[in-house]
Amino acid sequence: MLGRRSPQLDMFSAQRMPHQVAPDSFYGQMGSLGRRLFPDEDLGDMYSPDNGRRSLPPSLMNGVLLLQFFDDVSDGEAVERTKYDLRWKVALNLPLDFGGFHPTSLTKYRNRLIEHGKERYAFDRLVEAGREAGLISDKVTLLTDSTNVDGAGAVQDTYTLLRKGVRRLLKEMGFQPSGHRRGMSEQTRRLVETYLDQDRKAEIDWSDPEARAEHLKTLVRDVEAALDLAVEHADDPDVRVFGWLLTKILGDDVVKDEDGDPQIGEGTARDRIISVTDPEMRHGRKSASRRFDGFKNSVSTDLESELILDIKDVPAPGSDGAHLMPMIGRVETHVGVTVERVIGDGAFGSGDNRAACADYAGHSVDLVSPIRRPHDPEIHKSAFEIDLEHERATCPQGQTATGKRRKDREGEEVLRFVFDRSICEECPLFDRCVRSKRAGRSVTTHRHETLLREARQRQETDAFKELYRLRGRVEGKIAELVYHGLRNTRYIGEKKRQLQRLWTAAAVNLKRLFTLAEAQKLDVAAIFGALDTRHAGLSPG
Repeated sequence: MLGRRSPQLDMFSAQRMPHQVAPDSFYGQMGSLGRRLFPDEDLGDMYSPDNGRRSLPPSLMNGVLLLQFFDDVSDGEAVERTKYDLRWKVALNLPLDFGGFHPTSLTKYRNRLIEHGKERYAFDRLVEAGREAGLISDKVTLLTDSTNVDGAGAVQDTYTLLRKGVRRLLKEMGFQPSGHRRGMSEQTRRLVETYLDQDRKAEIDWSDPEARAEHLKTLVRDVEAALDLAVEHADDPDVRVFGWLLTKILGDDVVKDEDGDPQIGEGTARDRIISVTDPEMRHGRKSASRRFDGFKNSVSTDLESELILDIKDVPAPGSDGAHLMPMIGRVETHVGVTVERVIGDGAFGSGDNRAACADYAGHSVDLVSPIRRPHDPEIHKSAFEIDLEHERATCPQGQTATGKRRKDREGEEVLRFVFDRSICEECPLFDRCVRSKRAGRSVTTHRHETLLREARQRQETDAFKELYRLRGRVEGKIAELVYHGLRNTRYIGEKKRQLQRLWTAAAVNLKRLFTLAEAQKLDVAAIFGALDTRHAGLSPG
């Protein structure tokens, strides 16, 4: 059943006793909101209405979760702080003699939030409070960027991936360490004894290439045997998932040499699995020299209020720009606003994104994103005059060519212009401009060529430069999130990771709400009160 906190303060409440927690601190201001911040009734549908013992009040658990992510502490430390940290007692309106609860209650509560689809609760409530206070307009400008976040799983080499993969697959098929062995084939018994009973790194001379090669042969042979065994359990969806996982690891990391012997492949396969502990982790790069293992986290803030309106993990590989349109959709759906402008770095400025923004859900989104400046602008495609209507192109030296229609990789029609080589050879720019050994310079248009050319012209204007300078504010917000623990992923699994991101962002948003309320002389408690009154369908008057 739903447990509720009493509206009356305890006689020994930290709020009643003399204390040194500043009223204008985050903890003091959070405490002044009391149970208005997170009413128990908001999450009543997560509990049985008429049976079972009473739960820990959701208002308390939500407050503890928010402070946990604000201070970036573990479950155990969070419970300790409810007992001994005066700042937490003030923030949570707890009595001085509060005895705490078992740390696993936080784990169970997070699981309950996810089970009932409430992982967005705190984040959405605080954003809605910003809307209620008039801090977030009906039409918003978003600042967006991403940062790397470390995964919670262990990054493993190929040998460990194969060994742990076999172990995990055997477990999914129902085999247990030190279990019954009757009825097993000799091969199955050997797999179980090797990968379940022992599960330790092979005792070989790892500095010896021949020893490593021989061990890889053994591993590959055992992987293939485990996959053959999994065919008998193909009706189990978990077996199919981990069978696919092990097959992918084998295909990504291992190749056969001329003699048919397995060896570690050179380079890194695209979308390579790097951890059996957390199979969703990937290698990623923020720059040519900066690699990370885990995920990227996309953050979008409102320009005017600087409140975070969207936060989400995205895959580590690939361009940030691929996630622009889903982000706009989430903001418009969850916040109930119209996104009229997005300011982001060059990763977001693809032709496809510009075309999608030009006609998005019945309105246009102004995408302020630079296009990378060419290394040699004198010979770059942008230096060519292209007349799409008459299908004609003119090079910087005045030579013209007629375009021929062709299909790009996505099957869209584009124009390809090939200039006369004999004329190109007489040009002083020939060595820099022409790469072909037989033809002259060639230029191929993009399916959104007009939009890209307009963007190049726009980014040279003072108006664009003034707008683009605003983008740096989102980097400050990301730095604030990192300070509160964003980069250290606590959990495995997309929903649990997303819960961490959302509640960390909620804590940062609450801090920003306090700042905005002070600057604009707003009563934060009254804002939450009006929010709950409106939810109840009552007139504020």
